[in-house]
Amino acid sequence: MKLYDLDVSGNCYKVRLLASLANIELELVPVDLQSGAHKKPPLSELNPLQQVPVLQDGATVLRDSQAILVYLAGTYGGLAWWPAHARGQAEIVQWLSFAGNEVEHSLCAARLVQKFAAPLDKAAALAKVPKVLSVLDQHLKANDWLAMGRPTIADCAVYPYVALASEGGVSLEGYSHIAQWMARLEALPGYLPKP
Repeated sequence: MKLYDLDVSGNCYKVRLLASLANIELELVPVDLQSGAHKKPPLSELNPLQQVPVLQDGATVLRDSQAILVYLAGTYGGLAWWPAHARGQAEIVQWLSFAGNEVEHSLCAARLVQKFAAPLDKAAALAKVPKVLSVLDQHLKANDWLAMGRPTIADCAVYPYVALASEGGVSLEGYSHIAQWMARLEALPGYLPKP
């Protein structure tokens, strides 16, 4: 099973983090974005959006880190990471959506501008950060984990760009519940340190 990967990508890190925590073996295929490898075969044929990560598991090819998390957890991670019942799945999916929308357009976007000079509006991204972190911190005030009272792929999806917030010029000071959640996740067996 191959993961087309970029070491510094938070979205790729989500997948590597789950694989490490759930003991899922992946063959990492580094992608050199600077040379445009994502715009050439085989990657451009596997993902017409020309982005990483891409997972290739036999005939199954998936793009988008959230979709890959669902697939890996459901196929190889067992019910601990992706439950069989709709309520648990829905609890998780709301956080996958939060990671792919609110976190992506705030913390991730700010990091992309500051660290990689991406042509995005950093001020607009930073303006969204307080609400995103407040929603997360308030949830974690009453919950140790994002969904189902235990670590799931919801935590793997949200954690990376929160943990990398300083690379976008964002301080997590004042969000004590987020800090405690991050410490719990980082103490899990198999935790993979952030890039």
